[in-house]
Amino acid sequence: MKTSNYKQHLLVECNSKSLFCALGIFMLWTRHLVMVYMFVISLGLTFLSHWSNVSALALMENNSCILEDVLSMNTTRLLDTGGVAVSLLPHVVAQWFMGMLFAYIHLGPRYAILQKSMPLIFASPILLAVLPIKMRIIRYLPILAAAVPLLLTKITIMSSGMEAGKTVYNGYQFATNFVSNFGLSALIENEWQRLNVPSVLRVFWTIRITQEFLGLVLNDQVSTTNLVPTTQKLLVDGCETLTAVLGMTSIISVICHYIGKAFQWYLLTFENDEEKSLGTVSAVLFYILALQTGLTSLAPDKRFVRLCRNLCLLFTALLHFLHNIVSPILMSLSAARNPSRKRHFRALTVCAFLIIAPIALLIALWSRHSPSTWLLAVTAFSVEVVVKVCVSLATYSLFLLDARRPSFWEKLDDYLYYVRAFGNSVEFCFGILLFFNGAWILIFESGYEIFRIIPSVVGYNSLRTIAKSQLPVLLIFLVNFAIKIACNDDKEILFIIIKSCSSLLNLKTVSNNTMNSNSNSSNSSTAAAVATATGLATAAASNTTHSFRFSRNLGMQD
Repeated sequence: MKTSNYKQHLLVECNSKSLFCALGIFMLWTRHLVMVYMFVISLGLTFLSHWSNVSALALMENNSCILEDVLSMNTTRLLDTGGVAVSLLPHVVAQWFMGMLFAYIHLGPRYAILQKSMPLIFASPILLAVLPIKMRIIRYLPILAAAVPLLLTKITIMSSGMEAGKTVYNGYQFATNFVSNFGLSALIENEWQRLNVPSVLRVFWTIRITQEFLGLVLNDQVSTTNLVPTTQKLLVDGCETLTAVLGMTSIISVICHYIGKAFQWYLLTFENDEEKSLGTVSAVLFYILALQTGLTSLAPDKRFVRLCRNLCLLFTALLHFLHNIVSPILMSLSAARNPSRKRHFRALTVCAFLIIAPIALLIALWSRHSPSTWLLAVTAFSVEVVVKVCVSLATYSLFLLDARRPSFWEKLDDYLYYVRAFGNSVEFCFGILLFFNGAWILIFESGYEIFRIIPSVVGYNSLRTIAKSQLPVLLIFLVNFAIKIACNDDKEILFIIIKSCSSLLNLKTVSNNTMNSNSNSSNSSTAAAVATATGLATAAASNTTHSFRFSRNLGMQD
C-alpha cells in the first residue's frame, strides 16, 4: 500500500514538474526557445548514442572477432547478411551522423580539433571493440564516449545559468511594469498575441484529428458508406477535453472570420469593426457555450447533440453580426445621391439571406424537435434577426423615398420613430422571454452552475441594452414635437417637454435657462425654446444613425 502511494505521489510530482517546465518553455521568446531546443536535442543525441553503442557491443559479445575476418579477407562472413559486420554497419553510420549533428548544434566550447573529432568520438566504442581488448574494458567504452558530450553540455549549463536567471528576472520586471501601467488584461492580450496561442491551438487540434483519421483509415474503418458516422466520431473526439475544445474554438474562429471577410468582399466594403471582431467574439461565444453545457463531461452521443445545438446558437449569433455589417451599408446607400445599383443589389441580397436562413433553420428545428428551453432561445434569436433586418429595410426604404422626393417630407421622422420603436419593442419582448427562459433553467434544469446563471444574466443585459438604445429615439421624437410647438408659440406644453428631455439627458442648466426665459416676450421665448430644442436634438441624435436628417429638419423649421 505504501509503495503504491509512493508511486502515485511520484507520478503526480513528475507530471506537475513537467507541466511547469512546458509552460516555462512555451513562454520563452523565439531566440531563447531555439537555444532550449538545441540544448535538448544535443542532450538527446548523447543518450541516443550511448544506447546505440551498448546495443552494438551486445551484438559483438558472443561472436567471433571481426578483426580476424578482416585480416584473413573472409568475405563470406563479412558480407553475410546475418553476420555481425553487416549488423554493425547501421550503428557505425548512425554514430557518425549523430556526432556531426552534435558538433553542429551544441552550445559548448567549439574548439576546432574537438569539432572535427566529434564523429570519431561517437563511433569510438564500436571501432575499439573490433580490436582484441578485454571485455571488461569494452563495457566501459560507451560511458567514456558519452563523457565528452556530457561534459560539453555541463559547461553549457554552467555558462548559461547566469544568463537564464537574468532573462527570467527581466521577464518578471517587464510583466510587473506592464501590469502596473496597462493592467493584467492588457498583459494577457499582449502575451496571447506574442505567443500566437490561436495558431498553436489550431495546429494541435488539426494534428489530433488528422492522427485519429489516419488511424481509422489504416484500420479500414473509413468508406464511402460511413462518412457521416466517421465525421461524427471525429467531432465528438475533438471536444472531449477542455484543451481540445480550445482547439476546436480556434478553428471555428478562423471559419467565422473568413465568413465575415467573404460577406465584406461581396458587399464591396473593406473597413468594418464588426468584421474584425467577428472571429474573436464567435470563439468566445462557442467556448462559453461549451462551458455552460458541460460539453466535455457528456457521453459521446449526447455530446454530439449538444455540439450541434451550440453550433445552431452560434449560427444565429453569426447572423446578428452579419446584420451589423450590412445595416450601416444600407443607411449609407439610402443617403447617397448617385448610388451604385450593384451595391444596392448586393446589400439587399444579403438582407434576403438574413431573412431566409433563420426561417429555414426554425422550420427544420421545429419539425424535428419538441419544444425546449434551448429551442426557445434559438427561436428568439432567429426571430430577432428577422425583425432587425425588416427594421433596417424599412428605414432604408424611408430614407430612399425621402432622397427621391422633390419637397421636404415632414412626417419622415415620425415614421422612422414608429419603425424603430416597433423593432426595439420586439427586441425588448424577446429579451424578457430570454430572461424568463434563463430563470426556468436556473430553477428547474440541471447542469453546470454557469449554465444556470449565464442565461439569466444574458437576458437582463439584453433588456438593459434595448432600453438604453430606445431612449435616444424617444428623445428625438419628443424634440421634433417640441420644435413644432415652438413654432406655434404653445409655451406651456413646450416647457413640459423640454424639461422632461433635459431631465432624461441630465441637462439641468438648459432646462433652467429655458424656464427663466418664460418671462420674456413671445419672440424671444420661441427663439430660446428652439435653441434649447436644438441642443437636445444634437445630444440625442449623436447616438443614432440619422443625425443628418434631424439637423436638416431643424434648419428648415428655424
